[in-house]
Amino acid sequence: MKRKQALVSLTLMGVISFYLVVGLPKPAYAMHIMEGFLPVQWAIFWWVVALPFFLLGLRSLNRITQTNPQLKLLLGLAGAFTFVLSALKIPSVTGSCSHPTGTGLGAVLFGPLTMSVLGGLVLLFQALLLAHGGLTTLGANAFSMAIAGPFAAYWIYNLTIKLGGKQKIAIFLAAAIADLLTYVITSIQLALAFPAPVGGFIASFTKFAGIFAITQVPLAISEGLLTVLVWNWLQSYNPQELELLKLIKREPQGNESV
Repeated sequence: MKRKQALVSLTLMGVISFYLVVGLPKPAYAMHIMEGFLPVQWAIFWWVVALPFFLLGLRSLNRITQTNPQLKLLLGLAGAFTFVLSALKIPSVTGSCSHPTGTGLGAVLFGPLTMSVLGGLVLLFQALLLAHGGLTTLGANAFSMAIAGPFAAYWIYNLTIKLGGKQKIAIFLAAAIADLLTYVITSIQLALAFPAPVGGFIASFTKFAGIFAITQVPLAISEGLLTVLVWNWLQSYNPQELELLKLIKREPQGNESV
């Protein structure tokens, strides 16, 4: 019976995901920060900042897959969850869009460094296959969505657990905060690249962050609730993998909190 329910749930999630990604009408401009939108010096700067995290993430990902190859399916699920959610877009500020990120789940499961790789690959595939984002702006998009967001999710999850909070509340906060911080960082990136003639960086950041908040706050709440539902599903049908991940996190070499 459980297998039948799991199959029905996966099928339903697949149909809904396909419709949301392919079936909904898409604006002509790209999501994230679009190709060529950032000045060259800022595009290079964010590439340089993001690349070390990606390389460290490759080490973390390689360690997980070699030590526990049975977790590859769960890694794929975390990557697919990020791909589907971050492909949903709502028009916001010119040159970018609001959308969920989906990185909180993977950050809680595997740590922020691993998500820097999964999130970076998601952004790369979206840029190449869906014309969402871009290659020149990949460093900036990766830093906001695949690095800053997951680190915030990992930190808030562990802090909530240490303070005695319930796990589901910790999952909700991790997903929601990762979503919100992604757009705080994006607002900072845009404000640095395009300071306002009057008021400079502060005025520009206030404008970008204020407009993003209209769509991003409800999106963050919705993503937090959805991530809790997915977590409940994992607890029901993948308890062994979750228990294995708990063992990994107790190993010194698996600690990615630094």
